[in-house]
Amino acid sequence: MQGYSGWKVFKEGLRRQMGWRQAWRDPVPQESYDVVIVGGGGHGLATAYYLAKNYGIRNVAVLEKGWIGGGNTGRNTTVVRSNYYYPASAALYDHSVKLYEGLATELNYNVMFSQRGMITLAHSRHDLEAATRWVGAMQLNGVDSEMISREEIARRVPALDMSPAARYPVWGGFMQKRAGTARHDAVAWGYARAVDSLGVDIIQNCEVTGMVRDASGQVVAVDTSRGRIRAGKVAMTVAGHSTVLADMAGFRLPITSYALQAFVSEPLKPVIDTVILSLATGVYISQSDKGGLVVGGSLDLYPSYAQRGNLPTMRNVLGAVAEQYPSLGRVRFLRQWAGIVDICPDSSPIIGQSPVPGLYLNCGWGTGGFKAIPVGGTLLAHHLATDEPHELARSFSLERFTTGALIDEAAASGIAH
Repeated sequence: MQGYSGWKVFKEGLRRQMGWRQAWRDPVPQESYDVVIVGGGGHGLATAYYLAKNYGIRNVAVLEKGWIGGGNTGRNTTVVRSNYYYPASAALYDHSVKLYEGLATELNYNVMFSQRGMITLAHSRHDLEAATRWVGAMQLNGVDSEMISREEIARRVPALDMSPAARYPVWGGFMQKRAGTARHDAVAWGYARAVDSLGVDIIQNCEVTGMVRDASGQVVAVDTSRGRIRAGKVAMTVAGHSTVLADMAGFRLPITSYALQAFVSEPLKPVIDTVILSLATGVYISQSDKGGLVVGGSLDLYPSYAQRGNLPTMRNVLGAVAEQYPSLGRVRFLRQWAGIVDICPDSSPIIGQSPVPGLYLNCGWGTGGFKAIPVGGTLLAHHLATDEPHELARSFSLERFTTGALIDEAAASGIAH
């Protein structure tokens, strides 16, 4: 793998950037692999990386119907956090934050993880009561969090309307200081070049069109737009299209796909140095390194595979920004897009064995997939390599929808992204 360093950047600048090698290969698919991973986003690439690095399983193919990082990995609002309520969720997402903290060094690629903190705003006495309970649960679960006063929020976020007449008055809130943002494309690219250097084949423009099962019912191959590829095991990491692949394999998942919109404004001078989420509106905002405001909100309220979203949600999200940050009301937005998210009834992921032998699942992350890329890859790689669920994944098996042991983070943490 080509190494990156400050000296290398300086040297190539003098050479007109002519010495860089291709970041990863573009191989022809082999006839068979030990493991085929369907989906070349962050979770698929991370799974391949930890399979090769931690378990020495390198006869692996990552199949991507488009280009690397062209799905949800490149379409999210880049927030990384672990402020979840239930112990299983807190352990899962906090392990991911810890992996993010060392990811740039491990991959020798700057993923631009900026731990600028995240503030959650409370807008009423009831919000404050819920926030206090939420913070108490996080602290018991070993996740950093603390209540912050109205005055501290005013100091940290001067653009926020703190007046008594505000439509959404601020009563206080809480903060996770280790939360922040990472560069989404860099996460995908860093994992891609790392898995390529370990011998994994990344096959782009290769759409899976069917699952092949033997007489016993086990998945033994996938049909693709580039021919049939045999596999010892197959893993699904396709986010909003999880139900499509499950249908191909002959079973149903408790997942519904929705569009989740995001927006970026024209570049501004630094005005917001943290991530801010409003419990009243579900709108969250941060500022990128290039100066653009990155904004998101709630889901479009109907199932969809469209990567564009709708105007009512756009109006509600941007209207909330104008209400809560009056000085930003005339800022122009440059672009808008949507990702397709896979929502489970309890807003928690599914990790592990599917009902079909030989087929493994990493899905149901909903609006929290980007922040969980390192841990999602770690857990699925463990299951693929050992045929046993990782300790952190045991609560997130598909069987919980049969036993009723749900982890309802939508109710507990008020998930908005």
